[in-house]
Amino acid sequence: MERAEYQTIVIQDVINLYKADELNISPWYQRRSCWNISQKSYLINTLLEQKPMPAIYIRHSLDLEKQKSIKEIVDGQQRIRSILEYYNNEFSTSHPNYQGKIKFSAMKPPDRKKFLLTSLSIGYLLGATDEDVIEIFGRINSVSKTLNAQEKRNAEYSGEFKQFCLKFAASKVNFWKNYNIFTANQIARMAEVQFISDIVVNLIEGLADFSQTKIDKYYKKNDGSFQKASTVERRLNKIFDILINLEPNSIKETIFRREPILFSLIVILGENLRVSSSKIEQAMVKVDEIYNSDRPLDKRSADELEFINACKSTTQRIAQRRIRDRFIRKFIR
Repeated sequence: MERAEYQTIVIQDVINLYKADELNISPWYQRRSCWNISQKSYLINTLLEQKPMPAIYIRHSLDLEKQKSIKEIVDGQQRIRSILEYYNNEFSTSHPNYQGKIKFSAMKPPDRKKFLLTSLSIGYLLGATDEDVIEIFGRINSVSKTLNAQEKRNAEYSGEFKQFCLKFAASKVNFWKNYNIFTANQIARMAEVQFISDIVVNLIEGLADFSQTKIDKYYKKNDGSFQKASTVERRLNKIFDILINLEPNSIKETIFRREPILFSLIVILGENLRVSSSKIEQAMVKVDEIYNSDRPLDKRSADELEFINACKSTTQRIAQRRIRDRFIRKFIR
């Protein structure tokens, strides 16, 4: 292979190339179209919101006899197919300027024009042989690390529930970092998105056991439409408004910066309790003092010991969650 050359191309040019039969989106080594509607919709929404998309790789060669430039998709077939299908009104997606989902033809002319002029990053593989292409295709699509449960959900689902949890978790990135809730590496591995997903399940169902399977079911069931999104968003915003307005050290310097303990506090605050910020702060400090007290364990009350153990043992199970919930509530009432 001679070299890889990176350029940008607007969506309208991709459409023109495809219509002119100058863009092969189904070379022999590519898999067939396998994205579902929600995945395609998510991709288009990403473009409509002007969010970055990974580069598309194209083998660019020349047919000397026909004096024709030939372009072949090496990586990005699903993305290009989604763009072409959206242009052909085969599905709808959410748009920041419209309520509900909308097809391409239903958008106002300025919005259609903006979409068609959206730039895509293209890596042109010049002089690449079939051997080069297969090696590059394998390298691009190889996975260097084992995906965790949340990363797998993020890869499998692209619908309303996934987008809701992802966007809300992202909107609180300063909170996660400033209050030392999640490390940069945990955020990179989507720990905060799983945390919000679990919170949403508990706000809807009430206090429940942590279950990867249950979260998976929520992503699947609400992939097409998350009907409770507006209600849950209002509750979450109210909770985080309370948290952000608390004295920062009541979180940062106490056990409430630990994910399981913060989870318990959030679920309690989600019940629309009419309690002042000062009362909540006092409760948090008191709970922290009890947990970190130097008093011998044999001098502690039964409920204190139960709470301490529930914070140290398997903290995600329903039994431990109920114990923490009961104990913290005593000081917030």
